[in-house]
Amino acid sequence: MGSIFEQGIVSGLQEIRWPAHSTEAVDADLVLGVVLMKPLVLICSQDVELYLFLSHVLGVDGFTSEPAGDVKEALALADEREFQAVVLDCAPTNATGSTICARLKGGPRTGGLPVIALIAPGAENQHLDLFKAGIDESFVRPIAPAKLIECLRTKLALPKPGSNGIENGSWLCCGSLEMKPDAHRVRGNGHDIHLGPIEFNLLRRLLEAPGKVFSRDELIDAAWPDNIHIGARTVDVHISRIRKALKTASPGSVIRTVRSAGYSLEEPDS
Repeated sequence: MGSIFEQGIVSGLQEIRWPAHSTEAVDADLVLGVVLMKPLVLICSQDVELYLFLSHVLGVDGFTSEPAGDVKEALALADEREFQAVVLDCAPTNATGSTICARLKGGPRTGGLPVIALIAPGAENQHLDLFKAGIDESFVRPIAPAKLIECLRTKLALPKPGSNGIENGSWLCCGSLEMKPDAHRVRGNGHDIHLGPIEFNLLRRLLEAPGKVFSRDELIDAAWPDNIHIGARTVDVHISRIRKALKTASPGSVIRTVRSAGYSLEEPDS
């Protein structure tokens, strides 16, 4: 199976029976993200063998993944799930990678997702369209699996395997709630809390100044790319998700709504 990835062969299968979606990811949602959960990666490919190989490579290195076979499925999954990154299989027979990338980058919920393209031999002409769509990184296959893993870890600011994420950088703290930005790690009462990239950036801004009231515009600037229009209601939805995660792992951490002003992370003594 490794030779398929190394040679960049695309099977061109028209009908694919995909593996079932990750039960680990589903179980994580049931407890609102409060688990030692692996980063979830969406793999967009019409080559089932390539997906299985990539899924194995990612799984060995501490990731989990879900497949999408076309644009519609990819966008539906990205809207439903909390992915941390997207990998696109760009083949000569399938030029939908730039479409998926553009739609994800243009969405208020998915605009911050890192998107990585694996371009098969013969599909090099897709480089320009991917660049225009806002691709974060692209590689022409064959590519060493370790290089893909390194790219994902860099984009997600994940610690190297075997590292506890504490020795480099500093923690942001408020009561029992702790965040290590460079390791993309959040803990409440010693339990790891899993957040998507938007929620992570919002909580980071609040943790940078506990007790301070941040307007929705300030939070939008902190969590979304500049070229995306975000409404106030979208901010409210993401704050609600953070509250649910904190309620399970760190019930003493409260995000307060200040009417007509914004949101504030309450300090323990307040």
